[in-house]
Amino acid sequence: MSPLQCPTKRWLIHSKGTMNVLKACSATKVHKLIVVSSIATSCFNPDWPRDKIKDETCWSDKEFCRQTENWYSLAKTEAEEMALEYGEKNGLHVVTFCPGLVFGPLLQHVAVNTSSKVLVYMIKGGPDTMNNKFFPIVDVRDIADALLLLYNKAGSSERYICSLDQMDLKDLLAIMKNIYPSYTYVGKMVDVDFNVGVTSEKLKNLGWKPRMLEETLADSIESYEKAGLLGVSDDEPCRLPFIYRMPPIQE
Repeated sequence: MSPLQCPTKRWLIHSKGTMNVLKACSATKVHKLIVVSSIATSCFNPDWPRDKIKDETCWSDKEFCRQTENWYSLAKTEAEEMALEYGEKNGLHVVTFCPGLVFGPLLQHVAVNTSSKVLVYMIKGGPDTMNNKFFPIVDVRDIADALLLLYNKAGSSERYICSLDQMDLKDLLAIMKNIYPSYTYVGKMVDVDFNVGVTSEKLKNLGWKPRMLEETLADSIESYEKAGLLGVSDDEPCRLPFIYRMPPIQE
């Protein structure tokens, strides 16, 4: 996502799209709808106690998102709240699902999802500086398992956080270097005060059993290799997706 000239219009499109799906479900007598939202709807709440793990009762503060120009989180929060409210008012069984940063083998090699681009950038490196943030991480295959569980077991108007492990990017980098030591890896990284501690205990209570992070990383890198994403390019350098970039450090 690049800088937005009219951010309000951009996130309204996202909300309208969600509403279109909700209305279509009502019109065709769909009984149950699982809305795939994002962990971003629970991460950005300055009033949440810093020493308290975030669970499904924590919502990102929309005004805080506006003030910090966090349009992605604002759009996701608006859409998820709207979906749950619509379900309650119209008798539609709505469940919302909030996955973390999604890694794992690629489904197709033509278009690479934003989360995978973060991992590719960490492996190849480039001109952008990364924030050493804590990120909730989840395997795409574990997401598929979780969605099936929710379809069969989740109650109406429930929301579920889906996250495998949480660690800062430096620790993530150390694991990858241990698995595949020959890559260049990112060199520019600075520490920031951003600890997103979340729990997926509610989802695990339904029977969700995620795989180990090391398996996810190894399978992800193997998939990127097969797709030719990790080779050296003579064209433009590898870039970090815009929403994960930070301004260059002044020397």
